[in-house]
Amino acid sequence: MFEEFSSGYYLGRLYVQPRDGDHAVIHRTDHERMNERLYATGEGVERLDAPLVMKLDGRHFPVLGEEGVPSGTLGLPPTVTETDLPDRCEVFLAKPDRAAELLRYSGYDPGGVTDEAV
Repeated sequence: MFEEFSSGYYLGRLYVQPRDGDHAVIHRTDHERMNERLYATGEGVERLDAPLVMKLDGRHFPVLGEEGVPSGTLGLPPTVTETDLPDRCEVFLAKPDRAAELLRYSGYDPGGVTDEAV
């Protein structure tokens, strides 16, 4: 789904659709799989529910896993993008170090997600 792009990002293509809610979401299984494949180190017990950090239209935002979202689809609330959404588009996924840095800067609380973009 995502491949190496640069020192800070992976690049992938997802279906994008608007959704009601406070945060961006992808299917829970896709989310856990991406966390495991791209973020996990393979050492000890690791969280697979931490938010992914994606970038679209020059804006970063945390992405959570949620049931009910079709696989391969990114659901975006109005707070993330105000442009017309294409059916399918390129999306950047921050690599682990970059994602941690962006989440830290945004004041991300591991116990909850804010509705602000990163």
